[in-house]
Amino acid sequence: MKLAWTAATDQTEKFGVAEYGNGVTHIRENLENGVIRHITGKISFQVKDDEKIFMNGYQTWTHSPEYTKDSRMRGLNGIPYPIIKKYGLDGYGDYHIMPYPYRRGILHGFSYCYFRKGGFYRLFASLDESAGYTIFTYDHKKARLVIDRDAAGIRCSGEYPLFDLFYAEGSENDVFDAWFAAMGIRPRTTQKLAGYSSWYNRFQDISAVSIMQDLEGCKTILAPGDLFQIDDGWEPYIGDWLEADGGKFPAGMKTAADVIHEAGFLAGLWLAPFAAETDSRLFKEHPDWLVQYNGRPWKAGGNWSGFYALDIDKPEVEAYIREVFRKVFDEWGYDLVKLDFLYAAAAFGTEKETRGGRMIRAMKLLREVCGDHLILGCGVPLMPAFGLVDYCRISCDVSLDWDDKPYMRILHRERVSTSRAIDNIFCRRQLNGRAFMNDPDVFFLREENIDLADSIKHDLAQLDALLGGLWMTSDDPGSYSFETRKLYQAYRHYLTAGNVEVSSRDGIRVAFILDDYKQKSRFFTGLK
Repeated sequence: MKLAWTAATDQTEKFGVAEYGNGVTHIRENLENGVIRHITGKISFQVKDDEKIFMNGYQTWTHSPEYTKDSRMRGLNGIPYPIIKKYGLDGYGDYHIMPYPYRRGILHGFSYCYFRKGGFYRLFASLDESAGYTIFTYDHKKARLVIDRDAAGIRCSGEYPLFDLFYAEGSENDVFDAWFAAMGIRPRTTQKLAGYSSWYNRFQDISAVSIMQDLEGCKTILAPGDLFQIDDGWEPYIGDWLEADGGKFPAGMKTAADVIHEAGFLAGLWLAPFAAETDSRLFKEHPDWLVQYNGRPWKAGGNWSGFYALDIDKPEVEAYIREVFRKVFDEWGYDLVKLDFLYAAAAFGTEKETRGGRMIRAMKLLREVCGDHLILGCGVPLMPAFGLVDYCRISCDVSLDWDDKPYMRILHRERVSTSRAIDNIFCRRQLNGRAFMNDPDVFFLREENIDLADSIKHDLAQLDALLGGLWMTSDDPGSYSFETRKLYQAYRHYLTAGNVEVSSRDGIRVAFILDDYKQKSRFFTGLK
């Protein structure tokens, strides 16, 4: 393939043509002294009628299904601007980065994409995002794949890496194994982990009493060494992480961790280390710690009372983050941290650093302050997390029904949805055991506080076990019947299933071989 490229600064524009074939392609160019305007490559590329297209979404929650050549992507089109700004809807994804023409046959993604016909893949991917995200855009009408380096605004003083690209074609395992070998990236762990999260049953309405109640229930199903994770709701406000909400956890978070350990489980704790909501003490006392955009703090989203991003370039911010994790690990004794809304650290770059490079730096900071403790990453652009987190969400949050409320379906690509989560579980399955262990989000077996059909609940539990690396329920297992406990143990056994092969998301079928039962295949039905 011929890659025709242009690289423009405020001083000059350069052109070139390079061969882009199997393996690694590096393109470097002396851009002299100037500010980058754009770096763009174009390939003539035809997609067949029966070929599927995958474009990796901006961050973990971004809906990333397989498309056809006539599909289209809907961003925030049609949502009134005052609503977008009030709720910070443009903060969750790439809406401040990419145009969304909402025309059929125009699809884009970050860091990697593939084109699949049956079991034959054509994989296009980045090898390094520090010099800027690699953005792939396919335009079917023009029969063209465009590759942009997200580096506009960078001031150059010499040679710049225009592209660090990889291409492979073949089977699913062949192309993804080759890509990760070319990057030299290995997962920090390949250990699958089962456990519990408090979020999807109680949400922020948790306390020491409710957590201990669920812990007693978990003793009936979890095994020693499983994870018991306290999610959002333990802190006074988002951003205030140095103490617990005294009304909910009067004995503090160390006591909670100690009781979890006494039960034989790993203790997990949720935080959003780069976020501060407007009601927090941190937001009120340290407005100078916030990321500024056009002279104002940048709103990263509308959760809680609305939240803003912390600026990791501020020494005070880094010192605060270090103190938070020192307390969580050294004083309170937690084993795993679920770190959420991480995209907030790097919505923008500077003249010296791209937003991709900034996101990588933020992830390396978290890895450093967490040491060898386990990290579950969430709400993060995926490639900057490769090899740095132990577990990583690869989907949006599941909903307590199939696809959330109708009026929520007009919102951003990062919205809550069980249906969309399943798309991502299938289409990002190749990252599991290569980049990190995939977190497909939780499953449910409970009967109360849930609007999913039983068949879907059971299919989701099995899919999570087969295609993921983190298998978590968010039920109170104390409410399980004897029959439900038996189902839980049967599905848990799928964590050790071998030779997993996936036919497609269409119709929801997973063919697999169970090591112990030697069962050749199982068909998951009831999902539409």
